[in-house]
Amino acid sequence: MLATALTMLAVVLGLAGPVAARSLAPAQSGGDDAGRVSILKVEGLIDPVMADFIERSVHAGEDAGVVAVVLQLDSADAVVDDDVLVDLARTIHDAEVPVAVWVGPSGSSARGKAAQLVGAADPIGIAPGARLGKTGPLVIPEELLSPAFVDAADRLEGGTVNAAEAAELGIVETEDAPVIGEFLIDLPGFETKTVKVEGRTVRQPVTTPVFSSLSVDKQLFHTVASPAAAYLLLVIGLGLIIFEFFTAGVGVAGLVGAGSLVLSCYGLAILPVRPWAVALLVLAMFGFAVDVQTGVPRLWSGIGFVSLLIGSLTLYDGFSLSWITLLVGIGGTTLAMVGGMPAMVRTRFSTPTIGREWMIGEEGEAVTNISPDGVVRVRGALWRARTNRATPIDLRDAIRVVEVDGLLLEVEPLEG
Repeated sequence: MLATALTMLAVVLGLAGPVAARSLAPAQSGGDDAGRVSILKVEGLIDPVMADFIERSVHAGEDAGVVAVVLQLDSADAVVDDDVLVDLARTIHDAEVPVAVWVGPSGSSARGKAAQLVGAADPIGIAPGARLGKTGPLVIPEELLSPAFVDAADRLEGGTVNAAEAAELGIVETEDAPVIGEFLIDLPGFETKTVKVEGRTVRQPVTTPVFSSLSVDKQLFHTVASPAAAYLLLVIGLGLIIFEFFTAGVGVAGLVGAGSLVLSCYGLAILPVRPWAVALLVLAMFGFAVDVQTGVPRLWSGIGFVSLLIGSLTLYDGFSLSWITLLVGIGGTTLAMVGGMPAMVRTRFSTPTIGREWMIGEEGEAVTNISPDGVVRVRGALWRARTNRATPIDLRDAIRVVEVDGLLLEVEPLEG
């Protein structure tokens, strides 16, 4: 056990050198050059940005003459067209340098079409606690997949396997790859040397690992194309646009809302969405907006909430949002529209002077029945109101303000 731990420690120390390279220079000739391994961190859905990153990195590895290109994979699916996926699998399968995949670390998974892409690589490693499978029907031609992967296609189509099960199926050669360093030292051409550590012999990497990841701008678009980010950007953008609609001029909220909508549209264009669910989310915001004008939640707020709930739960075809994302999207939007938005709108339209005593004695009109609560219009602005008499005030009756309690006006009929 101690020897294994020391081996892993030596591997980690060997990997702690260059860890953030964006490109690979051609390998230098020389007897002491043990070469390099290009390691690509592939997380999240395989979208057009990630697919292009993988393809370019494989070609860069070929030009640089690396020992191998390794994909450190944790992906729930691929959202690129089948033709793009097949081309990417062909690039991996036909590469002039070995292209390997390690599904890890523990807790990671490769599912859906991302799992199919694993079958085009050789060799394959799976960390303990990671899963591979639920590929669905194969869209990648069998000639681009390993024979063991094709033989296990029926089992992988609807289920997943761990490292031990994958080893039994022949998909992986060994199940002993808890960290990527353990996977690397078993790669063909990856050189190691034996050293003495506290009296024990361990293997230490000689081949240099070079880690690559998406650039900042590419990472932004990759993140936006994730289901949670695209959904939250949509509801936040719509909410901010509505807020700006009820305020004077174009401010920061409107600009941020417009930017959020643009980014959301990019993500939704890539992801498999149900158009009618998007329409429900837009209807939800319209429903909330109707009652923001009155300042009191009514029928349209209920319609908005139901539309928001159904639209959020059914937005994606094949993906489900986490409960935290749904709580933020549904709960946050409802609270903002029903509780916060009316107060913010009234505050922004109200007088900038301290206090509202000037409103006492002002006349206005009831825009709803007031019994005892309702909404009135005073100087063109809508306010929540309460009658100070037992007799209700009917719609369109003239009223007079007799008291101001924060954002609530106490009113009485102008006549009677």
